[in-house]
Amino acid sequence: MDFGLVQLLWNEGWGLAILRGALVTIAVGILGMIFGMAIGLALALIKWARVPVLTLLVDAYATIVRSVPGLLVIYLLFFGSVEFITSVGAFFGYEGLFQNAYSFLVGVAAISLISAAYAAEVFRGALASIHKGQIEAARALALPRRRLYSRIIGPQMLRYALPGINNVWQSTIKDTSLVSVTGLAEVMRIAYVAAGSTKQPLLFFVIAAVVFFAITLASQSLFDLLERNLNRGVKAG
Repeated sequence: MDFGLVQLLWNEGWGLAILRGALVTIAVGILGMIFGMAIGLALALIKWARVPVLTLLVDAYATIVRSVPGLLVIYLLFFGSVEFITSVGAFFGYEGLFQNAYSFLVGVAAISLISAAYAAEVFRGALASIHKGQIEAARALALPRRRLYSRIIGPQMLRYALPGINNVWQSTIKDTSLVSVTGLAEVMRIAYVAAGSTKQPLLFFVIAAVVFFAITLASQSLFDLLERNLNRGVKAG
């Protein structure tokens, strides 16, 4: 065992800092995914229902967000408003606290907007995959709209959308690394600071890679379990 490495990670506190950074990364990813899925589902329903005007706006939003780098979205949100937030924080005497909290909120907001653009297409495709005959039969039976969505449309949409949701999540958790430009102490930010402080860039960037791999591996196992449960009793093909 390399005791110098142990001392570097434990005694100097970098191991604990990376752990805290991993928790921040997971928090930003999960919150961004939750809000992104909610927004994406609403946008998908608008496109599926072909609501006039709103459908064009949804198409424009999805096209614009998916056409620009995620880093640019973060830059626009953060640097377009950080001076105002810093001024507000300084006025109340909590400049550092305001800026740290705002970095987190901007990170969540940016990740939400990015994931929503992709989730909208995933949900739209899933909705389009539902056989129209089932919906027509439910309406012929005068099934209430709430039950139509909760018993027929919702479960099938989720089953069809799950693989795509998995892909959106994997991209989302990797996109959290872009939030480091706001100064938020997530995994990549901690790794960058530690690499510069200890002159051990390879070590800390490898550790960051391992952290991301562990998160995606665990989440992939969870999605596999969900997919098996949703497809239980469904005839293949």
